[in-house]
Formats: sequence, structure tokens, C-alpha cells
Amino acid sequence: MPSVIFPGPEGRLEGRFQPGPRPRAPVAMILHPHPQAGGTMNDRITQHLYKTFVNRGFATLRFNFRGVGRSQGSFDNGIGELSDAASALDWVQSIHAEASTTWIAGYSFGALIGMQLLMRRPEIRGFISIAPPANMYDFSFLAPCPASGIIIQGSADTVVTPNAVQKLVDKLRTQKHITIHHDVIPRANHFFENENEDLMKSVDNYLDMRLSPDCPIK
Repeated sequence: MPSVIFPGPEGRLEGRFQPGPRPRAPVAMILHPHPQAGGTMNDRITQHLYKTFVNRGFATLRFNFRGVGRSQGSFDNGIGELSDAASALDWVQSIHAEASTTWIAGYSFGALIGMQLLMRRPEIRGFISIAPPANMYDFSFLAPCPASGIIIQGSADTVVTPNAVQKLVDKLRTQKHITIHHDVIPRANHFFENENEDLMKSVDNYLDMRLSPDCPIK
């Protein structure tokens, strides 16, 4: 996983990037949890998501938002971080301009930024949102949500309440032309400390389905 530095809106951004193994390889970008709660691109779940997409032949990037690690700038309450994510995706696409498709995956705060980004980038055709903070931020910007994806939540999460996430899922499922999957991992808290295997099994099962040649969801 080569270390990379690329330009962001407030200076350089630090990342880890695995180029695609073939021409037109799909692109995936992984977004980490809240910087002010210690979130970095080296977060355990962020790394597992990264490895999952790399193993499936994606050109995969994870990176530090502004002010984290060697990334320049300072925390901007989600506004600047969304700009960081857009710049990061631009950078990956400059290398893989012929990418067949683009996916976004985020955990907690990263899920919020990822879902905001997919509203602005029509090339994103799938998303994985783990514990999106629906009780802390207004997700009404998803009107309409332009892509199908999966939302995964822990049943014992006291940081992002399952009820708030369920309301978000229910709202998204009223929209036409997309399909929202929703997995609740029993006993899992916000950090999936003892349920990481179940979490990644949920991710893998969903990707197996979506990446299958006969999947009806496009």
C-alpha cells in the first residue's frame, strides 16, 4: 500500500493508495471517522474496508482529512472535509480516468462525508455507510439519494443510535430507482470491538451481490 501525497484545498493530503491491477479497474475511496475523536486513515475499520476493496481489484485510496497526520490544514466541521474528499477523488480519477465505476465507503463521520460526496458526484454508483451519525447531523440532503448502497449499524451503539439510523433507512427506502440494504449487527457497539468479523462479513456479502454480473441493481 504505497504512501502518497496529493494536493488538497488547504495544502497537501496524505494517503495510502493501491493502484488498480488492470485497465478500467473500478475506483474505491475510504473515509475515516471523526478527526476530533481520534479518527485517522489508520483506523481499524477504515483499514479493513481498504483491504476489502484492494482484494477485489479496485484502485483504492484511503487518506487523512485536513489536520490529521501529515495532511495540512485544520478541522472544518465537515465542510472542508467534503472538499478534501472531492479533491481526493479527483486525484484517483486522474490516475484511473477510464475507471469502470466508482464506490465510496465511510465509517461514522466518514459515512456522512461519503454520502454528501455521492450527491455531488454522479459517477459514484455504490456506497457502504457504517454507523452514519444520523442523530448528530441532518441527512436531509439525500433528496433524492442518487445511488444504491448499504447502511450497517450496531444494535448496541450508544454513539449513533440505531433508531436514528433506522429512520434514515426508512426515509431513503421511500425513494424510487435505488435500493437501500440495511444490516444491524447484534451486540455491536459503535466501534464493533468484538463484532468486526460480522461487520466485514456484512460488507463482503453485499459486495458479492452488487459486483455479481447478474445483479439487478445498477
